[in-house]
Amino acid sequence: MMRLERGSGRLYAMMLTLTVVVVLLDQLTKFWAVSTLSGDERVAVLPPLIHFRLLYNAGAALSIGSGATWVFTLVAAGAVAGILYAARRLASPGWALVLGALLGGAVSHLGDRLLRQPGFARGHVVDFIDYGPFVGNVADIALVGGGVALVLLTLRGVPFAKASAKASAKAPAEEAV
Repeated sequence: MMRLERGSGRLYAMMLTLTVVVVLLDQLTKFWAVSTLSGDERVAVLPPLIHFRLLYNAGAALSIGSGATWVFTLVAAGAVAGILYAARRLASPGWALVLGALLGGAVSHLGDRLLRQPGFARGHVVDFIDYGPFVGNVADIALVGGGVALVLLTLRGVPFAKASAKASAKAPAEEAV
């Protein structure tokens, strides 16, 4: 069983709440896109910048690696497991939000890979927000936003994890040397 460090339960809950919001928004908007848009249709939203256009993406960004869908399924599953493991030591609300956005995007894409056509672990991700050079979805927005926020928190030196009791006890002794 996974154990949270003292005081991190509230941050873990914050992360999971954002995860659920991202997954629900992404899946609901994909349901809308699949049921509303046709394959050849392009609907202007903010012309000429943003249109709605339904695509099924077997690959990663820009359809790279469309022949290796099962690899992206494994990567998404690994990302989900890694984020859940790392989040046990959350130390700040900023990192909880970053991990919530990344986890939400990864879980939603993993769901597409596992449950959509053409079959289990080979499913295609539904993309429908056309930005011109690429087409994405809400999960992609969460992943990119989470990635940018991760870089900003890292550059600002915001600690990800709480110092362990052993590390805290050793720190004063090491400074005296």
